[in-house]
Amino acid sequence: MPDSILVIVEQREGKLNRVSWETLTAGQALAAETGWTLEAAVAGSGVTNFANEIAGKKVARVYAIESPKLEPYTPDAFAVALKQFIASNQPRLVLMPHTYQVRDFVPKLATAMARTAISDCIGYKKDGDKLLFTRQMFQGKLAADVSFTCDAPWFVTFQNGAFRGDKVDAGSGAAPVETVKVEIADGIIRNKPQEVFKEAKQAVDLTQAEIIVSVGRGIKEQKNIELAKQLAEALGGELAASRPICDSGWLPMDRQIGSSGQTVAPKLYLALGISGAIQHIVGMKGARTIIAINKDSEAPIFEIADFAVVGNLFDIVPPLIEEVKKAKAGA
Repeated sequence: MPDSILVIVEQREGKLNRVSWETLTAGQALAAETGWTLEAAVAGSGVTNFANEIAGKKVARVYAIESPKLEPYTPDAFAVALKQFIASNQPRLVLMPHTYQVRDFVPKLATAMARTAISDCIGYKKDGDKLLFTRQMFQGKLAADVSFTCDAPWFVTFQNGAFRGDKVDAGSGAAPVETVKVEIADGIIRNKPQEVFKEAKQAVDLTQAEIIVSVGRGIKEQKNIELAKQLAEALGGELAASRPICDSGWLPMDRQIGSSGQTVAPKLYLALGISGAIQHIVGMKGARTIIAINKDSEAPIFEIADFAVVGNLFDIVPPLIEEVKKAKAGA
């Protein structure tokens, strides 16, 4: 039987997590480079529709791992179910998105199978017959290439924005879907799920935003954040900030982008008055298009920006808001 790669996608609240598509893109790239078979799986209760959605992409087979005890999510149930499935199917490499849910259960799963996991990867490379996975260290100041020394299966999670979800290959036809019933004994689940983290009051999951307007110290005063908010509303996006803004209490901590905040990969990231410290850049460099507005022509943010606007944001943003509104009104 040839070696295989298994991508475990994540479904929540009736839809597939966007980072799951990015991980599937990574799986397709790895399959093309190694020659290994690519398969995918989704776990839960009544997940056939999600499996069918994945089957429309370039994969050899999709598995719907089913049990009533997998809904709502618990780390105990997921670890037991996935251990059963992986032990039976024996993939060489297991890829997952680095979400709150995955980072909750994957240490338990890997330990239960006496294996290790390389987490929060931003890429991979092939060195002869060896696969190396790249992880950032010291808040993005260094990157390390890490390989496995244990036997397969190998567990890897990919950071949000490491790959482009819109680049996933649709393939030439629907892959077969197989439903797999797993047995989860009574007493296995030892905790009772509470409210999902991202649904907490006033919390926002910026990882799902397609447009983000982010502010830095160049905004000068808390009252000026209203300007950025107006631009975000005009664009239909979310408002975010660099760490100093959140540390000052000008915006809540759940709006922070960076190594100590959220890692995002929107279609458009508009940086207003953000200099571009490495701690911030590691949290948003995966954005498809980056527009930076800063009066300092030497600002580090310009090194990764697709469009650099050198100027005072207070002169640039108000007419930009008006132009966006005009364009939407004329659409």
